[in-house]
Amino acid sequence: MSALRLGLLGLALVAGPVPAHEMTMAEMEMRQLSPTEFLWQWTASGNKPAAQELTPVWPEGCGTGNEPETQSLLRCGEVGLSGTMKIDGVGKRYSAAIVKVFWLDGQTRVYTFTGGQPSMRLYGSADDRRGWGEIASAYTVLGVEHILTGYDHLAFVFALLFLVGFNKRLVWTITAFTAAHSVTLALAALGLLTLRSPPVEATIALSIVLVAGEALHTKATLSRRWPALVAFLFGLVHGLGFAGALKDIGLPQNHLPVALLTFNVGVELGQLLVVGLAYAAYRGLKNSPRFALARTPALYVIGSVAAYWSIGRIFSILA
Repeated sequence: MSALRLGLLGLALVAGPVPAHEMTMAEMEMRQLSPTEFLWQWTASGNKPAAQELTPVWPEGCGTGNEPETQSLLRCGEVGLSGTMKIDGVGKRYSAAIVKVFWLDGQTRVYTFTGGQPSMRLYGSADDRRGWGEIASAYTVLGVEHILTGYDHLAFVFALLFLVGFNKRLVWTITAFTAAHSVTLALAALGLLTLRSPPVEATIALSIVLVAGEALHTKATLSRRWPALVAFLFGLVHGLGFAGALKDIGLPQNHLPVALLTFNVGVELGQLLVVGLAYAAYRGLKNSPRFALARTPALYVIGSVAAYWSIGRIFSILA
């Protein structure tokens, strides 16, 4: 089978509406009606209703009625919505569950549950009393989980690995990419840089197409001479994609720098994990004749899928 056919086969197998840099999330809204009562419902989910996949476990003293008309009304004791809340099933079909609580005093807080952190402590009000250690742990896990479910980001990293190879230049390339997306992630998360999401997502997909195409030939192009520069320029755009996901997840008002920093640390840890696994596979397979033959088909698959994403995202802008 030719490399082109392999690429098209990979495209047919994996192509689909994959959102850039977003975890598969379900959203729940809770509105406080009185000091002890909340109206709740799942407001957004994927193809399968969140209620069929996720089950909220309310803090002790809170509960709903058994009848259908009372199941959406949560009643709590004197301390209100205070204690440990858990979302059973998160981390399977849905990698995250976002719970938005609208409190009586007009404040809104967002709580994020993931497979690594399926439970969270609530304090009966909009106040977030988590210490910096708890926030650092939570947002590091969120960063790792985010990068491991960001298929377009992973595709870009793999394309870079094919372009540069495992040598000294890879260190500078990954460092440049990290520095660039760290800058724009911070600027966007703090509200200092704002761009619409659709053009960002389309540019991210196009960056994968370009790097995969450059890796397919051996001409001394800019990407081959200065891969770190190319990684830095595209890293600026990828950082905006990370910021979009972080906006959906939400940032705590207290310890904001800690949350931002540790989310970025989690992203880098996830990225290093992927590079490390790729290097281990390379060391184990590099002497196999079939391994060398797989390079071109793999790049065709990456480029073809990215081209599919690009077309879909550009059409979404025009529509």
